[in-house]
Formats: sequence, structure tokens, C-alpha cells
Amino acid sequence: MNIAWKEIKKSKVRFMILGSIIFLISFLTFIISGLANGLSQDNAAIIKDLPEGQFYMNTNAEEIFNASKIDGKLEANILGNYKESVALSIQMGFLNDRNGKQQSVAFVTTTESHLFEELSKGDVIVDQSLEDEGMKIGDTLTNNQISGEFKVKGFVDQKKFSHAPVAFINTNDYKEIYKLNEMQLIFIPGQDEAQSFSGLQSFSTNEFLKTIPSYSAEQLSLNMITWFLVVISGMLFSIFFYMMNVQKIGLYGILKALGFKTISLFVMMWYQMIFITLISLGISIILSQAFALIAPKGLPFDLSIGTSIQLSLIFGVIGFVGATISGIQIKKVEPIQAIQQGEG
Repeated sequence: MNIAWKEIKKSKVRFMILGSIIFLISFLTFIISGLANGLSQDNAAIIKDLPEGQFYMNTNAEEIFNASKIDGKLEANILGNYKESVALSIQMGFLNDRNGKQQSVAFVTTTESHLFEELSKGDVIVDQSLEDEGMKIGDTLTNNQISGEFKVKGFVDQKKFSHAPVAFINTNDYKEIYKLNEMQLIFIPGQDEAQSFSGLQSFSTNEFLKTIPSYSAEQLSLNMITWFLVVISGMLFSIFFYMMNVQKIGLYGILKALGFKTISLFVMMWYQMIFITLISLGISIILSQAFALIAPKGLPFDLSIGTSIQLSLIFGVIGFVGATISGIQIKKVEPIQAIQQGEG
């Protein structure tokens, strides 16, 4: 569209201002989305990395997983009938490293399963973040609630729970620390529909994540900010193109008098919107991906290309709708009245 392109070149400053605003809002949205995803992993990676399936906890726990206790006979019955199933427990705790420094961890213990590495009594596998703090394979760790010691057998990458590094331990060590004989949860992978077990309540992965303290509130806040910014971008598109269309009433009248159809004027406006949006979003994607590469190692930031493209498509749709709504006045333009208004 020659006319649309000529107008962009003629009003470079005006379109640069719109492009800058779109860039800033989209870039901020990408960063917040990356933080939301990163914090989600940092809060519950141990759960999110499991395959799709169903979690079961005691009904009396009232959806508080660390208050759940699975009856031993019921656990044995389920594990015997569902070969892929696993019983697990998660509790916050601490380990003292070789220098006597206390490290907060999330202790995780499970029954035998291919989903988790099998550990002997006294062995522990911890999250990679503790290795970054100086912990090494073979280190001896202690806990004041257990008579023996733990020996570091290895590290796992990005296994967090409630923003704490996970420490996988043997079931007997777990029971000695917390003086508990029952496991908290049962997980059966590969199930779309929950099974019915007496005294147990079922949860999909997403439903179970909502039972984790702070997870829902944290994600809800960040997602609300993200969508609020998306809505703002749509409003800016509407306002910007509305003001431009008001200023161009005379031009539209002349073009209509020359035989231009209303749809052609809309296409001209859409061309301008798409041009500015593509450039702004392209720069935002490049800079946000660059930020992911240079972000501090301890910063929970996770922004995939797929997420960036999805958000960009949403921005594009919002921009299209906003520009189209603002352009409704184009349809109402009468050539003679518009020309007289422009002359006045």
C-alpha cells in the first residue's frame, strides 16, 4: 500500500512513538512472563517435571498435602494394582554442610519407582544449586533430627520445591527425621481420569499445584500483571489510531471521492498497524531472549521462544481489534462533509 507507506515516512515521529510504546509494553510483558514461568519452576519443579497423571491425598487433610497420611494397607493395595504408581512425601527441612552451614531444603522420599532414583539409607541427592554453593559429591551432611549422617551421592538439575532445593533421601531416613510411618501422597502417571479410592481425594497436576502454599497467589499476581499489560496495549492501539483517523477525516473524504472503498482505507490502516507491530515485537523478542541468556544465574527466569511467539500473536490480535474498532468512524465518513471539515 503506497499511500500507507508514504504516510509512515511522512509521520515518522508519530509512528516511532507508537512503536516505542508497543516495544516497551511488550518487552515488559515478556520479562514478567519469563519471571512467572521461572518462579513457577522454582516453586514446584519436582511436581511439574512429572508426567501427566493423578495425585491422591487423604480426604481428611482438606487439600493440605503435608497434612495428608496414606494408610499403609491402602498404599500397598494401590501400588500392587498400579505398577507405575509411586508413594511420596515432601517436607521442608535442613541439612548442615561440611562447614556447619545450615542449608534449607525440601526433603523428598518415594517408594521404588522409575520416576525417581533409588537411594540407600544414608544417601542423599540434592539440587544443583547446592553444588554452586560449594557442596561436592562425597560430602558428609548432618541433620539434628537423625542419628546418622548423609553422604552426597549426586546432583540433579532444576529440582526445586517451594523455592528450596530438593534433597532426595531414603524412606527410612525420612521416617526417622519426621517420626512418621505414613506417606503423604500417591501418584499414578498416565491417567486422564481419576480412580476412586476410599478416603482419598484425587488431583490433576494443575489442581495439585494449587494446593502448594504461595503457588497460586504468586502465579495469579504475575499473570494478572501480564494480561493487564496486554489490555493496555490494545487500548493504546485504539486511542492512537482513533486520534490519527480524526486528523485524517479530510484525507479519507478525498480518497472516497476519488473512488476508494471503505475496505481499502481499513486495509491501509491495518498495513500500518502490522508494520509497526512486527518491528516492535521483533525487537522485544530479540532483547527478551538476550536477557534470558545474560540474566543472573540465581534469577528464576524462563522464557521460551514458544511463549514469546504466543504472546506476540496475542499482541497482534489485540492490536488488530483495537485498530479496527477505532477505524469504525472511517465507514461513517461522507466525502463532501469530510472535505468541508478538513477545509475548515
